[in-house]
Amino acid sequence: MDSRRRRRIAGIAAAALVGSMGLAACGSSDGSGGGPVTLHWYINPDGGGADPEGGGQAQLAKECTKKSGGAYRIAIEQLPNEATDQRQQLLRRLASNDTGVDLMSIDPVFVPEFAEAGFLQEVPKDRRADYTKGMVDPIVKTAKWKGDLYAAPFWANTQLLWYRKSVAKEAGLDMSKPVTWDQLIEAAKKNDTEISVQASRYEGYMVWINALIEGGGDHIIENPGADGEALQFGLTSPGGKKAAEIIRSVAKDKVGGPALGSTNETTSLDMFQNEKSAFMVNWPYVYAALKGADVPWMDDLAWTTYPATSEGEDAAPPLGGIELGVNQASTKQEQAWDAISCITSEESQKTYMLGTGNPAADEAVYDDPEIKKVFPMAPLIRESLNAGGPRPQTQYYGDVSSGIQRVYSPPGSVDPGRTPQQATSLLQDVLKGDALL
Repeated sequence: MDSRRRRRIAGIAAAALVGSMGLAACGSSDGSGGGPVTLHWYINPDGGGADPEGGGQAQLAKECTKKSGGAYRIAIEQLPNEATDQRQQLLRRLASNDTGVDLMSIDPVFVPEFAEAGFLQEVPKDRRADYTKGMVDPIVKTAKWKGDLYAAPFWANTQLLWYRKSVAKEAGLDMSKPVTWDQLIEAAKKNDTEISVQASRYEGYMVWINALIEGGGDHIIENPGADGEALQFGLTSPGGKKAAEIIRSVAKDKVGGPALGSTNETTSLDMFQNEKSAFMVNWPYVYAALKGADVPWMDDLAWTTYPATSEGEDAAPPLGGIELGVNQASTKQEQAWDAISCITSEESQKTYMLGTGNPAADEAVYDDPEIKKVFPMAPLIRESLNAGGPRPQTQYYGDVSSGIQRVYSPPGSVDPGRTPQQATSLLQDVLKGDALL
């Protein structure tokens, strides 16, 4: 770890200790009194909330507690809504050696940072096969850092292209074949409709930018794992410039809606649900949301693979999800891994997918008849996950994402001739210590 990184982590730890001197006291029973060990699981909001009957992680906590036969009980602690806020809260606790955090749900992009700082326990060698066998390969790769496994894949996520069949037909699009962003933009202009995307200044915008660059055959970071100033960026590559052209076209041609710079997953779904747009890129949870909203045009709804960045190139759909890690400072690590084995089992992943709409990381789940019935697009989800383009794996991901979001916002200001280089220069200066975000 370089000196700037040590200072940053030390600063986070100091800030954490000022306001949370009693964090370690959050841990409950260690089993010494004869009762079950209490494991504190910090979870991301998933629609299930803290209700053990809500279908989310709380439900799995209840079920795995019961299956443990009294060896442990899992108490859930809910993190903030946004991935960036989740990262900050976890970092404060981990940097202060909070023993009240035992296991945690982590966005894959933060695994390198947490592992590099020494906050995650490496997955025990005798458990690695259990957590990786049969899992979608790209999500397994994001659970690793510098060749070692630091997290267990729990669920994996990808985006599909959702569309209204009648509009696509009227626009002359052959949806049985892969379509490009350029084709979608032209179709939206021709039919006076919109494309729902995520372009607010938050992590969802980074997801879109990365998918466009990956789909162009290039990468935001060309040498993952490099330290600081040695990082090489691909924002000015052909794929990077094409990505900027697509963002500019969506904004300039006004096919992203009047408030493009304020769009997130929810507003995108609202636009699509209210028929303001005929095309939408979004995660699979929207299918259940649309069915639940009882939209009158469900028979007109269809889905296909994520749009390609360039003609003749395969798309690289966004890759997300949640992985489970164990706090290096936890005093209950063995029980935490036992709990993770239960939470990530094929049965649990099926239960979770049915309850929340979030896709399983275990490929076998997609062959389950009940999953196929509830999710008619299940084969496409699995296909997209296997073709997924991960966001950059780097211990500096927080800085990289924040810097790109800053320079590429608002989307109407993106200029293919200037923006990629401006973002590259900013990131280089930040990593040199010459600029702050």
